[in-house]
Formats: sequence, C-alpha cells, structure tokens
Amino acid sequence: MANNKLHIVSLGCTKNLVDTEVMLGKLQNFELTDDNQNADVIIVNTCGFIDAAKEESINTILSLHEQRKEDSVLVMAGCLSERYKDDLATQIPEVDIFTGVGDYENIDEILAEKKSRFSEEVYLIDGAERVVTGSTYHAYIKLSEGCNQACSFCAIPSFKGKLNSRSLDSIVKEVEGLVAKGYFDFSFVSQDSSSYLRDENIKDGLSLLMQRIELIDGVTSARILYLYPSTTTISLLKNIAKSKIFHNYFDMPIQHVNDDMLRIMKRGFGKAQTLELLNFMKTLPNSFIRTSFIVGHPNETEEMFDEMCEFAQSFGFDRVNVFSYSDEETTSAFDMDEKISAEVIAKRAEILGAITNECMQKSLKAEVGKEIELIIDGESDEHEYLLSARKTIWAPEIDGEIYVNDRTKDEDLEYGKIYKAKVTELVGNILTATVDNA
Repeated sequence: MANNKLHIVSLGCTKNLVDTEVMLGKLQNFELTDDNQNADVIIVNTCGFIDAAKEESINTILSLHEQRKEDSVLVMAGCLSERYKDDLATQIPEVDIFTGVGDYENIDEILAEKKSRFSEEVYLIDGAERVVTGSTYHAYIKLSEGCNQACSFCAIPSFKGKLNSRSLDSIVKEVEGLVAKGYFDFSFVSQDSSSYLRDENIKDGLSLLMQRIELIDGVTSARILYLYPSTTTISLLKNIAKSKIFHNYFDMPIQHVNDDMLRIMKRGFGKAQTLELLNFMKTLPNSFIRTSFIVGHPNETEEMFDEMCEFAQSFGFDRVNVFSYSDEETTSAFDMDEKISAEVIAKRAEILGAITNECMQKSLKAEVGKEIELIIDGESDEHEYLLSARKTIWAPEIDGEIYVNDRTKDEDLEYGKIYKAKVTELVGNILTATVDNA
C-alpha cells in the first residue's frame, strides 16, 4: 500500500498509552516508523491534564509539523484535543485532523474520511485488538474512564465525564487474549480504580475484579494503580493482601495531609482516615507504598506545607511524586482567591522534592542484601554486560530499575523472565543485583 508509513506519539499517562495501542491495533496495515520526517501519517495522542502537559503536547505537534514531509497527515487526538475542541481548529491550523477521547477505535475511518470527529461518549475498550508496546510480558489494562470525584484542582471530569466502568467480562476477555500472546504481568489503571463498578451500584468492584483475574491461568503478577482515599476500604486492602497474584502495591495519591487543605481540595476525606489506610498498608507483608502531593494549591499556608513535608519525611513512603499546582479553568480552585505565587510554588516543590528523593533512597537502601524476584527487561543503557531489570512488585518505568551483571551466570539470562536474585548494592538511585545460579 502506498502512503502507509505511520509515526505515532503517546503523551501523558498510561491510560493514554492504552488508547494509543488501540489505535495501533486499528492501523496494522500501516508500517510503523520512528522517522517522523518520512511518515505519511503522524498521530499525537495528547495530554490535557495540567499546563506542563498541555505545553508538551502543543510543542510536540508544532515541532512534528515543522519537520513533516509534504502531503503527510497530522492528527491530534486525545485529552487536550477533547478539552479544547471548540478552539483548536482556529488556534492550531497546522493540524489536519482533530479527534478526542471517544474515537480511538474509529481512527482508521477518520483517516479514510480525512475529517475531524468527536464522539459524545468517552471510549471504553470492548473487544478491540491492541498492539501492546514497550514490553513482551507486561500490559496496562484500563478499568474505567471518567471520575465521580470533585477535586478542586482537577479538570478531568469536565472533559471525560463521570465514572464509566468497563464490564468485568470485557476486562477478563482482554486479559485472556493477552495471556494467550505470552503476557503474564498486568497493571490495572483508571482515574480512580477503587471506585471501579460503583457507577453500577457495586461497592466492591475491585475485589470482584481481582477474584476473576485470579482465575485466569497464566497471570502470575498484577498490581492496581491509583487508589482514591475515600473509596478505598480496609477490606479492599485485606483482599489485595490475600491475593496470590496481586502484589501489595499501594499507589494512593493523597495530595496533602493537612485537614483544612484536604477540605479546600474537596478530597472528601480527612487526615485521620487517610492515615488509618496508610498505616494499615504498612502492616502488610512486602508492601510498597507510592503517593503524590500537590504543592502551592490556593490557600496553602507555610504551616500547611510544613506539615506535609514533616509527614512525607517521617511516614516511610517508597516513592513520592510532587506536583506543582496548575491553575486550570473549569476547576473550582481556578476561582479561589489566595493564589500562591509561581516563585513560592517552585520553592516548595524543590523543598518537598528533596525530601521525596530521601524517601526513595531510604526505600532502596532497605533492599540491599535482600533476596528478591526480578524481571529482566533487556540491556541497560549503562553497559552491554549490565542488564536492566525491575522488582516484580514495581510498576514498569516509574519505580526504578535494577542492574544485573549478565556475566555472573553460566548461561545467558532471558529477557521477560522472572529470576530470584540478591541485591548487592545501591549506586546513586539504582540497585545492583546478582541472579542466583540455581
């Protein structure tokens, strides 16, 4: 087929990546190319969450436009496109086709028609064939779209709508299909995973999901990303701990810890209940706790910020993300007085960033000398004899990598395979380990 070279860029979160993989599944008659200057079709799946992400999306599109060949087609898809669909055609004339968050599975039709399209509903995967990228053994599985929370700083419900959960059957079918292709490690994602199926009046949807996934022969490792404090229960945490397949991996973005700030942020949950959940997670064997904080939200005083820093320093998180507050139209924080200056926000982000780096160092140091299970991903960027691996509990790409020396084994180590290993030392932010010769 002529004119069939495709260059595709996925920006933002892992949920976006899943949607990009659906588009790849629909465009398998195209030849994928890393060379954007030689591509006939260029698709950018954009992120529209906060200013930095919006800026990255627009810069990516403009830079691809500058370099593209004549007669190529430039497509802007995803969240940013959806969020500003009424203004984009006039503001970014460089783009040939715009599409939002409802038409990933129709991308082949959209390209054939060469016309922009925005569906009324957010796209939920239901039987679409995905081309999973970046791994031969791990895949992200999307549970739902949209969100029923009303956090003051978040614009997602304004363009993705209320919670819309996929059916259990559709998820099971997708996982079974991927297992048949050799995938055994899965990360389940959504905006608010602990609310899964609440839109169907089912309170313990996530526990039901885990039970169903455990019945699938061939799934050996799984984790859930993004638990929301007010919809996570102790009984859900106990069910995760009971599972032989789901790791005690707790990714709960708490955003703040001061009671007044949590109320201003409309988190629906106070400090005491948040601490009850976090402290319970800590008691579970081999638990791994990741969170996120926002600095500089309107009305955040120095005292509130100090309380958050103190808590971050003392609790013992394994990983922490720090976000600088981004003033987003369509959010309730946008209309609040008492905005914090950009300079103060940057300073606070730097202070908390240093603390969170210490948290990670402590967590990594505690691994030294331990026997662990890890998965080999491939050659490291560091040296040809060093392989890049990660602990099976860790989420890919965000929790770090472990270097394994391939030359300590009698036979070559296989990529995408689980090994028992001993962690030997910590160099900077990277652990090194030797695989058992058993």
